[in-house]
Amino acid sequence: MTAPLTGSLTGSLTVRDLHVSYGGRGRRRAGAVLAVDGVSLTVAPEETLALVGESGSGKTTVARCVAGLIRPDAGTVAFDGRPLARAGRRPADLQRAVQMVFQDPRSSLNPRMTVAAIIGEAWQTHPETAPKDDRPAALRALLADLGLDPDVATRRAGDLSGGQCQRVSIARALAVRPRLLVCDEAVSALDVSVQAQILRLLVELRREHRLSLLFITHDLGVVHQIADRVAVMRRGAIVEEGLTDQVLGAPRHEYTRALLDAALDLDDAGVAP
Repeated sequence: MTAPLTGSLTGSLTVRDLHVSYGGRGRRRAGAVLAVDGVSLTVAPEETLALVGESGSGKTTVARCVAGLIRPDAGTVAFDGRPLARAGRRPADLQRAVQMVFQDPRSSLNPRMTVAAIIGEAWQTHPETAPKDDRPAALRALLADLGLDPDVATRRAGDLSGGQCQRVSIARALAVRPRLLVCDEAVSALDVSVQAQILRLLVELRREHRLSLLFITHDLGVVHQIADRVAVMRRGAIVEEGLTDQVLGAPRHEYTRALLDAALDLDDAGVAP
């Protein structure tokens, strides 16, 4: 496996009293819709926190704030105690340290680019992470880490399957040796069998690369497989948080219980959430 960069970055994420709204008009943004309402959370080094909630709960907005794609109205996002500005304004080491894997792998990759070019672009953006010798060999090793054949390097992203595209997306993120991966519904667009493969892969990569993960999902069925802790969001706020076994085994909030009941109903009916 590709070794992570060493240094002071350990992978600790802290979000404090985050507020985000959309829309509205005028200086006071009359009519704005509050999407995130006072969210606070932490992700410890080498920990996976699952942020769970139904569509519209605000979990993806939190993820995009962490990744620097959205500027919050109020609150702070910090990585190892250092404030995280928007992506284009972050120092290079913080830009590299926090990487995002998106829900739809096909839309997050340029379909006309080869896999080698996609990974090469990541190394060009962060040259301190690029292999110093034999880049083709380093690329083959990276693809092997993700369970991809070496010949994938010469193929265009548009010619790959959904599962292959998501593995390439993860490879692109890992190529710059991050400390935190933000996974926004990273398996929801995949077939159930491929979901399981990607989840196992993420667990292995987290352990071997000593990563922290913020894993965004609406599917409680995958949480047990990947998360150390769970935070449940509803209408922009966190309503319950704790160790995975505690939250899923003995939920305190009625909304968490409703999500679990819905997941059980789908499972009994033989329907994938």
